[in-house]
Amino acid sequence: MLFDSLQFILFYIVVTILYFSIRHRGRIWLLLLASCYFYLVFKPVYILILLVTIVVDYFAGIWIANSEGRKRKWFLVLSLIANIGFLAFFKYWNFFNDNLTHLLSLFGMVNHLPDYRLELPIGLSFHTFQAMSYTIEVYRRKQKPEKDFIIYSLYVMFYPQLVAGPIERPQNMLPQFHTFFRFNWENMKSGLMLMLWGLFKKVVISNRLAEMVDYCFDNPAEHPGLTLLVASVFYSFQIYCDFSGYSDIAIGAGRTMGFTLMKNFDVPYLSKSIGEFWRRWHISLSTWFKDYLYIPLGGSREGEWKLYRNLAIVFLVSGLWHGAAWTFIIWGGLHAVFQILARMRDRYLPFRVPKNDVLSVIFTFVLVTLAWVFFRAKGLYNAKVILGKLLTFDFFSGYSMPYSVNEFIFCWLLIAALFLKDIFATETSVKNTPVFYLKFAGLAVLCYFFGVFSGDQFIYFQF
Repeated sequence: MLFDSLQFILFYIVVTILYFSIRHRGRIWLLLLASCYFYLVFKPVYILILLVTIVVDYFAGIWIANSEGRKRKWFLVLSLIANIGFLAFFKYWNFFNDNLTHLLSLFGMVNHLPDYRLELPIGLSFHTFQAMSYTIEVYRRKQKPEKDFIIYSLYVMFYPQLVAGPIERPQNMLPQFHTFFRFNWENMKSGLMLMLWGLFKKVVISNRLAEMVDYCFDNPAEHPGLTLLVASVFYSFQIYCDFSGYSDIAIGAGRTMGFTLMKNFDVPYLSKSIGEFWRRWHISLSTWFKDYLYIPLGGSREGEWKLYRNLAIVFLVSGLWHGAAWTFIIWGGLHAVFQILARMRDRYLPFRVPKNDVLSVIFTFVLVTLAWVFFRAKGLYNAKVILGKLLTFDFFSGYSMPYSVNEFIFCWLLIAALFLKDIFATETSVKNTPVFYLKFAGLAVLCYFFGVFSGDQFIYFQF
């Protein structure tokens, strides 16, 4: 069920009204059943994967808490194998099999492994990581095991953030599911405004920019460098508006019912370095990798070169988490290289490089945009074509676009408006009720008349 569909609007209204009409235990059942329905709309059979991992992790959490010594570790391993096993099979089997086939063919050999060509379940990477954080935190004795199976199931399946995050921690969400939230008009106003702003970013900005991006990235060899440059910049804002728009709707939907979900974006394109970018972009995933991979590897505690190694591992795994393709791995590797080179510059240059905030922001945006080319391109060849034209400054051999001039100008005005909103008006709460109605109605009208309702999924649904 897509957040930008009429079906979701009706679903949200019905669920929210019922939520505030019944008692606490009934609310938990309502949200769990609603979340199951929400997921079943995509592809019903894949809810069985969620059910299996929920059962395994629920009992693993209890067994870990009640065990000592090696038993605790083995129960954690059981949980991790179940979660990572499903993720590896559905997401990476085809990638591994195709690369093995290619490798063996170089030596005249044949790959006899079965070729399943399975469809990736929606949001598998997100709810897998959320489930893993629970058993890891129980193992670290930072979280007590959840004895209520229904509440634990809701922790994994809570519909606002089920398929694309934010990736929550048990310490934040489980206590909230035990809490009875009374209707709060300020939370309702703030949540609804945030949801509508997220919808605006998706249907008015992201979907409109997608027309230019798809036009160029689908056949990059047919377009000159200037067209590809504009498309690359547009993609940076398309993916930001698409993903942060989803997060806004998820956080807002939770807030209207009293739940507090973690912030997932913090104006990332105003970052002055790649390191800062990752503290502002997809914060729930960045902190997940930091807590469960980077720090266990040693973080920055074991010397400079091991720090570089740890950064490389984290970002390569992050790239692989995003997609089973070499383009995603290279994307992650580029971000690792950017961070390592910045640290080496600061450590080994005999003089301090003077910093200018505006130039630092522009330079960081350029690096991020170049890396996004691999993220968006349909294969390594297309990425090579695009970067070849961009890096050789082949900008002036013509220009084409799928828009009228007015529409093209409108796209840039939307990007400028996005910056102004992010910089000067980050708070969605409206204390004055008449002003709230006015702003809400105005934004809804803009979504209706200027929205591009293409029916496209949110970009991060594929992960």
